[in-house]
Amino acid sequence: MSTGEIIVTTTPTIPGYRIKRVLGIVTGTSIRTRGALGRFLAGIEAIVGGRGEAYIVELAKAREEALEDLKRKALKLGANAVVGVDFETAEILEGFIMIAAYGTAVEVEPEVTK
Repeated sequence: MSTGEIIVTTTPTIPGYRIKRVLGIVTGTSIRTRGALGRFLAGIEAIVGGRGEAYIVELAKAREEALEDLKRKALKLGANAVVGVDFETAEILEGFIMIAAYGTAVEVEPEVTK
């Protein structure tokens, strides 16, 4: 099974599936920063207003990296799903973005309809 096949959800259950085994809490983290030029451009965006595209892009990359890390760790435990996933975001030092993803690694199976 690859990380692309693992089910990841923020809900405590997965419709159509039954949790067969709870394997434990899993976490994934990513820490990213913009280079000096990226921080300079983000500073200009802050002065003139707008969305801060430089940081939005880095935040999206960090979120995806944290999710991939979480899924790899779940697979190592034998999971085929992670439920109850949540994210925490923080700035550590100046300009470093940290994203943590956490959830419960589980083994699920399709529910049998009667």
